Order: sequence, then structure tokens, then C-alpha cells
Amino acid sequence: MDPSRIESEFPAPSYRGAQETALGRIREAFEDGNDVVLVRAPTGSGKSLLARAIAGCARRPGEAEPHQPVGAYYTTPQVSQLDDVAGDDLLEDLSIIRGKGNYDCILPGETNTPVDRAPCARERGFDCPVEHKCPYFSDRAIASNRSIAAMTLAYFMKTAGSDVFGMRDVVVVDEAHGLAEWAEMYATLDLSPRTIPQVVWEACEPPNVDRIADVEGYAERLRTTCQRRQKELRSKVELSAAEAGERDRLAELVRDLGWFLEDLRDLDSQTTWVVDQHEGAGTAVSVKPMDPARYLHHTVWDRGSKFALLSATILNKDAFCRGAGLDPSTVALVDVPHTFPVENRPLYDVTQGKMTYEHRDETLPKVARTIVRLMQHHPDEKGLVHAHSYAISDRLVSLLNDFGVGDRVRTHDKENRDAALEGWKRSDGSDLFVSVKMEEALDLKGDLCRWQVLCKAPYPNTRDSRVAARLEEGQWAWYYRTALRTVIQACGRVVRAPDDYGATYLADSSLLDLFERAKADTPGWFTEQVDRVSTPDLPSFQPSAAVESVGGSASGAGGLGGSSGSSASSVGSRSGSRSGSSSSSSSADDDYANHPLSDVWGE
Repeated sequence: MDPSRIESEFPAPSYRGAQETALGRIREAFEDGNDVVLVRAPTGSGKSLLARAIAGCARRPGEAEPHQPVGAYYTTPQVSQLDDVAGDDLLEDLSIIRGKGNYDCILPGETNTPVDRAPCARERGFDCPVEHKCPYFSDRAIASNRSIAAMTLAYFMKTAGSDVFGMRDVVVVDEAHGLAEWAEMYATLDLSPRTIPQVVWEACEPPNVDRIADVEGYAERLRTTCQRRQKELRSKVELSAAEAGERDRLAELVRDLGWFLEDLRDLDSQTTWVVDQHEGAGTAVSVKPMDPARYLHHTVWDRGSKFALLSATILNKDAFCRGAGLDPSTVALVDVPHTFPVENRPLYDVTQGKMTYEHRDETLPKVARTIVRLMQHHPDEKGLVHAHSYAISDRLVSLLNDFGVGDRVRTHDKENRDAALEGWKRSDGSDLFVSVKMEEALDLKGDLCRWQVLCKAPYPNTRDSRVAARLEEGQWAWYYRTALRTVIQACGRVVRAPDDYGATYLADSSLLDLFERAKADTPGWFTEQVDRVSTPDLPSFQPSAAVESVGGSASGAGGLGGSSGSSASSVGSRSGSRSGSSSSSSSADDDYANHPLSDVWGE
């Protein structure tokens, strides 16, 4: 790596904000001999441009000895972030590769078939006549030979150990604050009818599991059953699309079960595994690592010589290093100043009580009434509600419908979230979008959104065995820091430039408590916002005034559709029920009930 090139590799024609300062500090950090540089850059810093400049410092083929790696990787856990990179003309030299499922086959009669289900994946020995034109293999070949290959973190981790995407000189991870959590998620073994092919599940259902020692024997039996089924599928000359999918899933299961068993039996491994099975024998089992350091070494740290990790919310360097398996002595932290005026990003106290499960029935109707008043206060501006979970979203949307403001409210479900979001963003008017899990990687610049509401302090789900184990060990600082990180990310959605502005309203009193408990880990620029929290002067509750801009009335018959006949299947639809949620079968809900993200999906 040659850090001295960083300024010349910056892709924009000029600097804005603190970018020039940031590049100088990053260059110095690498020149000081650090292997890893954490770049804490607030919203609007142009992290993708900084990332491109860092990647451009990677060793080039003409500068390398035969044994030395060259080139760079750019990776991010957020698909939407990769989409933004793909659409940025300043980043056109980043060669993007996605998973096979994102590409369609080009053979006649197969143009609607994803590449991972195409004839080459279904038929043994299939000789594709157009492989050289295949969009997936073409993109893969280009990315593997270009100086900067860009991909999602999931694809990056999945290709660890491959000959195509081997070690490179520099690895840049954007939105890296949740790296340890992403690694834990990728390393988790979710053993359920949703993830295990039916024929295998029925032949090898799990026993009653109380502790991790109970899992070892079952994992070994399950791996053997998967391998037996693999042999059956391999004996077929041609597979159906469903069988091709089953084959791929079995390969992943065999690999993941083998990795788990190897780590579990390694006396020197520092990984602690925990297990969840809430319904007893014959039901889903989730096996999770507490410390994913070994997994990260294989999938990330062994993939490069130098690393730059960028995020607005790497709140505590030592804690981040511990979670990611890094030696803090080889890691530098570069702080990039915030250049957005604090008065353009205000926080307002509209708290109505606690939104914990025990208090929610009492508090949520008050929050809904407050949102109506905010709609009155912002009659001509789009707004966003961070509902935290689908359970909260459903109830909140129902209340807003009862108040008669449904004509101005949109929502989404798990299936149509991206389409609904894009529909709302493209729409005219002043609709309110009730969202779930959209605190990150959402760019709502300018009039796309001028105000937002945080409904609930986003604490980790205590039903997750990893969270419970950490709290039993007294890791409360981690608990508060994780919630604060999500809040800071959410606050950055509506203010995207120095001349942009947007208000964030705090509806859960636990948020104020969180700010106090996590004060030691709060960045100075966000402390400025917290110190200026004030109570807004809102109009009195009058629902008809909230929908005047859309010609609605407070009749209680708004377009949210509280009846069972309503639907949210159309893009950005106004609907009080989520397709596939409360109207779906109870068995489908049970599948999700005990997942680590069950507080997001429902309760």
C-alpha cells in the first residue's frame, strides 16, 4: 500500500466539508504503520469517496513481488449502499459483482431464470454455449481482474478461500460498525424447517436441546443425513429448479455444520457457542457464536494486508476491536469532524412514556395522537416513523386509521418493503411512511423527508441467548452502546448535506434515559444534538387538519384499511394490514417468533 497516493486517488474534482482533512489523517495513520484504520465519519462526509481514495492506494501489479497481493476490495453489508455505489459516476471504476441469484440466464426459454437455477446449475455436465456472455460470470471475471472489486459483505464472506477472489492488498469495509454482529449472524446455524430441506428435516428432527453439549450429536447426525441426500441428488442427470436449490442449501449446511463441529471440538478455540430452542424436541434450533473472531479471521482479516473500516458509529475503539478480534495496538481511529450545523439537525422531546412491552398498550395510543399532531405541524412535508417492529407498526397504523388520517399514511411488509419505500420516495405530497428496520443506509435528502419519529429505544432483543448471556456477564455498556448506535444511524437519515435540514422527534422516554446511560460513548457532534433537545410547540389534536393537504377528512375511513380486506401489496400502498403478517397462518408466525430479530418481525 502507498498511502501517499490517497489525495491523488480522491475521485471528486474538489473537496467538500472535512474530506481533505480526513484524507490527511487517514494517510498519516497508515504511514504510522497501522494495519487497520477505523474512520469515524458522520453522515454526509462522503464516506464512499473516502473509501475509493483509500482503495486507490493499494499495491499495483507493476509494484509487487510475485508473492505480494495487489488491488483492493470494497465491501459493505448494505445492499442499498452497493446500489448507490453502482449509480455514482465518480465511482465507476469500482467493478461490482453480486450473487448469482441477482442475474438472469440468457439462454432462450430461461431468461426469467436466475443463474443459480439455470441449466448449468441443474444439469450435470451441461456445456453452456453462451457462458462467455453470461452476465454473472462476465461480471465475476471483470471484478476478479480489476484493481477494485466491489461486493456486499455477505458475498465477500462467502467467497473466502476461493481462487477467484483471493487475498488483496487493501480491504475497505463501508458501514463497518456492525461487523461483529454481521459475522455472528452469518456464522449462526439456524436449523429449522425453513432452512433444512423437508426430506432431511423429517429424517432427522432435533431432540430436546437445553445446552450446547446437546447439539453436537445432533449436528453430526444432521450432517450425515445431508450428505446422504446430496449423493441422491448427484446421482441424477438433471435436476429441477427446486432440486437445484435443495442441492445448494445442502452444500451450505454441510459446510456450516462441519465448521461448527470443528470449532466446537477445538480446545484452543476462543469461540463460545450458545443455543436457543424454545419449543422443545422436534422444533427449530438456533446455534450462535458469542465471539465471531475466528470466523472473521477466515472471512475478512485473512483477505487483505491493510484495512480501512468506515462508519459514523464506531463508538468505542477498544470495544469494537474486542468484538472483531483485532489487536487495538495495530488499529488507529481517525475522527472526521461533522460539518452540518447543529441547528439543522434538531432533536425534539415528544415522549409519551415507556415503549417497553409492559407499558406499550398504554403508551402507543399517546404516541399515535402525537404523530397526528406532528402531521398537523408538518402539513406539506413528508415524514418517516421508525416503528422498530412490525408489531408496533401494525398497531400504530391501525390507530392512525382510527383517527382518520389514513389517506396520508403509507406502510410496508417484509415482502414489499423496498418497492413501498421507493414508491413513497417518488410520490408527491406529504405522506407519512411507517417503517420497520430502516434506520441505516437510507438517503432521504432534501424534500424526500423533513421530519421523523423514533417510536422506541432500539435495545437488542433480550430473548436472544447471546444478548441474555452478555447481560448475565454484566455487559451493560455494550447493550446501551448498541442501542445508541442505531439511534445515531436513524437520526442521520433526514439530514444529508450542510444546507439540508430535518427534525427528529423522540417518542419513547427510554430514549432520554439511553442518552444518559451511554454518555461516555457518545460522539461529541451527537452530544451537541442531545444537549439541545427541546420540547416543540405543537398544535392541539385535530385529525382533520392533518389531512387537509391531501383533501382527506377525519371520518375514520382513511385509506389505511383496518378491515381484513385491505391489502399492502401495491407499491407504497396505504394499508393497515401487512400482507403475510397478521393475516397469515400462525405457523408462519411461529417460524419467526424465536429468531434473534423477532423484536423486529413481531412479538
